[in-house]
Amino acid sequence: MKLPFKMTRRRWLQSAGVAMPTAVLGDALALEPNWLQVRTIRLAQSQPTHRLVHFTDLHHKGDRALLEAVVRRINELKPDLVCFTGDLIEENAHVKEALDCLRELRAPLYGVPGNHDYWAHVDFDEIGKAFADTGGAWLMDRSLRTRDGRLTIHGLTCTGAQLAEPVKGTRNLLLVHYPAWVKRFSGRRFDLTLAGHSHGGQVRLPFYGPLVLPWGVDGYDWGLFQTPAGPLYVNAGIGWFFLNVRFRCRPEITVFEL
Repeated sequence: MKLPFKMTRRRWLQSAGVAMPTAVLGDALALEPNWLQVRTIRLAQSQPTHRLVHFTDLHHKGDRALLEAVVRRINELKPDLVCFTGDLIEENAHVKEALDCLRELRAPLYGVPGNHDYWAHVDFDEIGKAFADTGGAWLMDRSLRTRDGRLTIHGLTCTGAQLAEPVKGTRNLLLVHYPAWVKRFSGRRFDLTLAGHSHGGQVRLPFYGPLVLPWGVDGYDWGLFQTPAGPLYVNAGIGWFFLNVRFRCRPEITVFEL
């Protein structure tokens, strides 16, 4: 007669030792890279006057289903405006498809370029036309006011040649790609600065944080930071760079109430 299997403590630990890395790997490779997260941050002290959505670092490589899901989710959130902080693609071949999808946004889209957009030698005029089609703008070292006149949006390129100047009498929103650039604005203060570039590290280990971060991030890896230039939010991004892997750092859409 065969005795029933007995799970000893040692056997349990051995099984867990095999199962845990397998589960983590499955999460990092198969689940999190396409599992969109929506975060909502209220910065208004009283009744909000603007509701905006921030997304960044698409690194679109032809995964149209993911991009369409991003656009659909943003439209469901019904923002007053949408902000994008760089790295639309990695290869010029994917620009048209990315812009075709972004034209489906039902709110004005404002954005700035990232380093990969420069490296791919994209036509910034083409991107600018697509953003303008939504009622927004591609901000290459320039600023403009929203139609209600209460919000000024400043957008910087990656060249570092310009610094934005807050406009008195309005709320000021700054769009940059590199989070560390917030240190350049000594003596200036914005109601909110939005950045990307870091991807949140893509892989974040417990009790350690991001495994790898690119240049231009410094300590501003992911989340909301209080800086001398005002609140800075660094978004974890949508796409991936180098490896299609995410762990404890899901692709992100962020809603702000100002």
